[in-house]
Amino acid sequence: MKTAFIFSGQGAQYYNMGKDLYGNFSCVRDTVEEANTVLDFDIKEICFRQNEKLNITEYTQPAILVFSIAFFRLLTQNGINAGYYAGLSLGEYSALTAAGAFDFKDAVQLVRKRGKFMQGAVPEGSGGMTAVMGASREIIEEVCREASADGIVAPANYNMPGQIVIAGTIKALESAENLLKGRGIRRFIRLKVSGPFHTPLLKPAADKLNSELKKINIYDMRKPVITNLTGTEIKDKSGIIDTLTKQVVSPVYWEEGINYLINKGVGCFVEVGPGKALSSFIKKINKGAITYNIEDMQSFEEILERLG
Repeated sequence: MKTAFIFSGQGAQYYNMGKDLYGNFSCVRDTVEEANTVLDFDIKEICFRQNEKLNITEYTQPAILVFSIAFFRLLTQNGINAGYYAGLSLGEYSALTAAGAFDFKDAVQLVRKRGKFMQGAVPEGSGGMTAVMGASREIIEEVCREASADGIVAPANYNMPGQIVIAGTIKALESAENLLKGRGIRRFIRLKVSGPFHTPLLKPAADKLNSELKKINIYDMRKPVITNLTGTEIKDKSGIIDTLTKQVVSPVYWEEGINYLINKGVGCFVEVGPGKALSSFIKKINKGAITYNIEDMQSFEEILERLG
């Protein structure tokens, strides 16, 4: 059975994430301190002390990437490896860093800038995202087309069967929610995010990100990385800049990516980083898939017992 590492996306963060692994393993501490040398804030202060910054995009994104790479290093040092890497949105940067496409310090600075660009692309409060449960793709896409008469709204995340996130300007998003109600769809949740991510509204962020991507060294990937943009492999390093630029303004095809991996013979998925959301998505996509996660001592010890 083949194994894939899947890396956490934004929204998985929580207070004290990674704290016990930080306390127990030098490679986790070393990774955090390495990141701190290129940041103007201390990752520990953001994650281990109660504060509001952890949920601000420009701080959230580097914090999640740093701990994701720290956990990845812990796994590989203990002989736990995978044949494929993938990540949800932000997590794609962790996957590419783990695969060797980015130098770790470059990746930390890149996602800090990505977070700033995304946060500043749309005025605060003018856009949002809504997770819709129990609606087909056809209904979601039809509703978004109709609601676009009131602004911009589009599918943003195809997470799993029965859960799709839509995003856009507030008026258009509200119109889409009302249209869903009219079609008998009652289960949807407005997400606590700072903007309508993965929509054309983020084009200013995509343009700035493109410029930053062109400034850093990009290397050959040691392992295949599955991109959210298409749900298939990034063919080689020459496609990374275009892929990550388009990713900001395009839907996340997570379900397609997982099915692609399953068709490649992957049956075991290890969620690397805070939270278990990706594992729950995978179980909905394929009930037979085996999933693990690493975010604390208990989950790490379970992985060592099963896969070490």
